[in-house]
Amino acid sequence: MSILILQGRHPAALPLQSRRLTELRRLAQAVGRHLELRPCADLRELIGSLRAARRRGCEFVLLDPGELAPQALASPEPLRQALDELPSDYIEVHADSATTLDERLRARAAPIATIVINGDLAASYRLALGIALRRLGRA
Repeated sequence: MSILILQGRHPAALPLQSRRLTELRRLAQAVGRHLELRPCADLRELIGSLRAARRRGCEFVLLDPGELAPQALASPEPLRQALDELPSDYIEVHADSATTLDERLRARAAPIATIVINGDLAASYRLALGIALRRLGRA
């Protein structure tokens, strides 16, 4: 696996739609990369998926916590630790500036970028994927 999208819960109208996901996968495949989406229903699943990314040899993570970011404030250490253990770079992706991760949740190795295009999650993903592909092309 090359690039993993970890996506937390979103309001019903906002999750990454299948046609948008297909478009992103085509962009990744055009440069020889694989893109996988892993929806996460809760914070525990998001943290477990971050840890699994390490074991699966993921080269890059696009982290979209969605509505899960506020939950992490109650106990920030597990998410922070999982991010610290990532062997790869990651980019935060958001549909709304209100869902960005609080500074207390940030890992020692902060994201290389935080992408927020308010109200346009698909555009946030396209921009984040472009950055990830460019970084991986230099590796």
